Amino acid sequence: MTYQQIWQRLTPLYEAGEARAITRLVLERLFNMSMTDIVIGKVSELSSEEENELKKNIQRIEKGEPVQYVLGSADFYGRTFHVEPGVLIPRPETAELLDYIPKVNQKQTILDIGTGSGCIAITASLEHTQAEVSAWDISPKALQIAKDNAQRLNATVDFHLQDALNAPDHQSCWDVILSNPPYIMDKERQNMEKNVLDYEPELALFVPDQDPLKFYTAIARYSVRALKPKGILLFEINPLCADAMLRMLQQEGLQQNELIQDQFGKYRFTKSIKE
Repeated sequence: MTYQQIWQRLTPLYEAGEARAITRLVLERLFNMSMTDIVIGKVSELSSEEENELKKNIQRIEKGEPVQYVLGSADFYGRTFHVEPGVLIPRPETAELLDYIPKVNQKQTILDIGTGSGCIAITASLEHTQAEVSAWDISPKALQIAKDNAQRLNATVDFHLQDALNAPDHQSCWDVILSNPPYIMDKERQNMEKNVLDYEPELALFVPDQDPLKFYTAIARYSVRALKPKGILLFEINPLCADAMLRMLQQEGLQQNELIQDQFGKYRFTKSIKE
């Protein structure tokens, strides 16, 4: 097989540029091939055993399985995290949420609600070395994957099995709360890619059309109690619900509520402060 033959097999599912990028990633992760190696034709020099491994992985991708699950890894904020079915694949836009954590030269307490692979909490711990970081998830499997990622990346995070809809009665204990909860409405399914619908966990993706802010409202109510004075609440949101988010945050008693655009110009985040 040649590089061109491989990526062309993926074009029924992906545009040519993305198919080439996926193929390069597979060759890099499986065989440590650089772009120079690919250009000079080293793909054609794989052993029969290596070629069989490559074919098996490409066949999985051809069937729609996300390349991150096939390879067992996803990049986030300059680091590589282990992922597998049962945890949401980290998205590059989510990484922008971490840029709004204040950089302070003192200890701060940070909570990540709905941690999944642990990418947000672990990155927060590694980027803010004086912070005490905790993380919740309702999925035991996700928590185990997150714990393994933290250990491999030498991050200190306190993980807890916790339902965000039934939060404990904490009072004034966090400087920052972050969350990327489920926010895709059921009616949006028809416009989504098959590789997301068929493989990524519904629990981490979807909310009912009639109550799209169910997780946000619960976390906002918890935050009003649990944030310290001047504490910050950061959300990744569904841009379709941006205006409703601002109204809800104000109604729940949070102040200085702000919509923030992502790198693509969509209202992807909110930032609130507890007075």
